[in-house]
Amino acid sequence: MLRFALKRLVTLLLTLWVASLVIFLSLQVVPGDPAAFMLGMNAQPDTVAALRAELGLDQGPAQRYLTWVGGMLVGDFGTSYTYRTPVAQMIADRVQVSLPLALYALTLSTLIAFPAGIWAASRRGRAADVTVMGVTQLGVAIPNFWFAMIMVLIFAINLRWFSAGGFAGWDAGVLPAMKSLTLPAIALALPQASILARVMRSSLLDTLSEDFIRTARAKGLTKGQALWRHALRNALIPVLTIIGLQFAFLLAGAIIIENVFFLPGLGRLVFQAISSRDIIVVQSVVMLLVFAVVMVNFAVDLAYAAVDPRLRGQA
Repeated sequence: MLRFALKRLVTLLLTLWVASLVIFLSLQVVPGDPAAFMLGMNAQPDTVAALRAELGLDQGPAQRYLTWVGGMLVGDFGTSYTYRTPVAQMIADRVQVSLPLALYALTLSTLIAFPAGIWAASRRGRAADVTVMGVTQLGVAIPNFWFAMIMVLIFAINLRWFSAGGFAGWDAGVLPAMKSLTLPAIALALPQASILARVMRSSLLDTLSEDFIRTARAKGLTKGQALWRHALRNALIPVLTIIGLQFAFLLAGAIIIENVFFLPGLGRLVFQAISSRDIIVVQSVVMLLVFAVVMVNFAVDLAYAAVDPRLRGQA
């Protein structure tokens, strides 16, 4: 198990290094000068040059890359060009919204998908199976931002159970803060739950057709006992893959939902930074999100080895 984890860790570090190069080089070829953008069209060349020197933009690309990477290794992401605030502080403030939102949505998605997928698989071809698959197909087809606006209309404007947007803040208490995240979390969770339920059903059905399940049934186990004792664990590997990918998507791809509900999260921060040409914020946040995705995949690989011991011998 240790050898398996070390090999995955080396792959993780190489992935992060390549990702940092790609992110940095991609933003260097984006047209426009942040200093000129900040000062406006009528700025004098010497003023632009002075601001470029102050922001470190007059250095060569290699020097800027090494400074950026070296700073990240010690927790220093640089200073925002626009707000003149440490990027690390801005990220810390926004991740207090995005991370709980992603975990909340992933929890809801899993709690919905697992029972639905298992129930559909255990009743293959029956009305329950057809109903679950029909609902999940609808969940996949409906855009989450449209569903979010419908929920705002129903639960915020008509019923007034929730606020239409904004974040109460953790200082107001856990319950008010979680209430602010409930509608966004549901809007994010339902499409993901639909995907996860379909994968759960498909994986279970494939496992239930294996020889070892038929052997278990021949030894006297009922269909339900064979499912819960043997099939479910073996069906979890593709499900764990989807859960890992979903968490990465929920953390990095919630920009539309955050803008619908006016949530001060990482997605909205990236959107604002792109609009203001704040390159240091964009590349730092994107790198942080890449790190989160890679770490989640690393955790999923370890979960694979825990669920299926055969993978440890392949390391």
